[in-house]
Amino acid sequence: MRKGILQTLKFLAFLSVGILLLWFAFRTVNFTKLGAELKEANYSWLLLSVLFGLFAFISRARRWVLLVNPLGFNPSTKNAFYALMTGYLANVALPRIGEITRCVALGKKEKIPVDQLIGTVVIERTIDFFSLLLIMIILIFTSGNQIGLFLKESLLVPIGQKVFSLFGNTWVLWVILFSLGAITLFLMIRYKKNLRKIRFFSKMFDLARGIINGLKSITNLKRKWEFIFHTVFIWVNYSLMTWVVVFSLESTSHLTFGNSIFILVIGGIAMSAPVPSGMGAFHYFVSQGLLIVNGIPIEDGLAYALLTHESQLIFVAIIGAISFFIIFRKEKSPIPPIVQPPNSPTGGKDYGKK
Repeated sequence: MRKGILQTLKFLAFLSVGILLLWFAFRTVNFTKLGAELKEANYSWLLLSVLFGLFAFISRARRWVLLVNPLGFNPSTKNAFYALMTGYLANVALPRIGEITRCVALGKKEKIPVDQLIGTVVIERTIDFFSLLLIMIILIFTSGNQIGLFLKESLLVPIGQKVFSLFGNTWVLWVILFSLGAITLFLMIRYKKNLRKIRFFSKMFDLARGIINGLKSITNLKRKWEFIFHTVFIWVNYSLMTWVVVFSLESTSHLTFGNSIFILVIGGIAMSAPVPSGMGAFHYFVSQGLLIVNGIPIEDGLAYALLTHESQLIFVAIIGAISFFIIFRKEKSPIPPIVQPPNSPTGGKDYGKK
């Protein structure tokens, strides 16, 4: 009972944050102009975007299978895909619950211990984090002005103004943050055994160890090059999925593939926000990025964000619901043969046999 109430409160809290971010993104929007943009959009490009998304999901399912293989199990890519999409469907309701859900789904279907599958998901998320970080670093070196301008206008300047109003000088904040970080690190190392008795810190230590061990276990993969191929293939399809949507709107049709990489990075950052499916955060980050970097009006940027986010959300909801049904449906048990007693006219043989 208490767990159900806690989950409900979490859902309401995350939903409230998402709604607040949506209001923040749409608060200055001319809805008449936004409606006109959406009405005139060419929605056929969304089908191509969804297709690239499907390629990425299938590739991600296959990559997951490669991570599970060293555990001594060989699940089918098909079942891994169904479990993956079931997890994405769960994320629509509650952020990050999908990671556990897909492990439970695949564990049920393939008879694999769920705790071992959770370790593979930690590895996968760690790889995704470093992949996005690598793309961001490349973007900084190739188009540093773009991301630098976005960070400055959307994050650094607003935060700097708040900091200045609170502390008077930013160096005071840096001294405080550095001191707190150093003290926290010292206390965690010094009292590690005592902290492990607290559930929160115990999970944090286990998570850190799982990430380190997971990264080490990648070297034991039998098909390393296939794993690397799928990792690259996933992000290429994410980039194409992001790019083709620009052709849906006349105001964004001039954006290049390089511009889509920038959108992919800031959109990826937004999707990591603790809100259902990046709701609100994605719309705000992407529209602000297009406004600041490319000079695209906020209404046009939000139209692009809505087309990109909602098309994928609808696709995930449909495929996720189908996958959920396939994974958790009750399979009919085979009808056992009717065996006659030895003294029966059939001599104890099954009916139907001659």
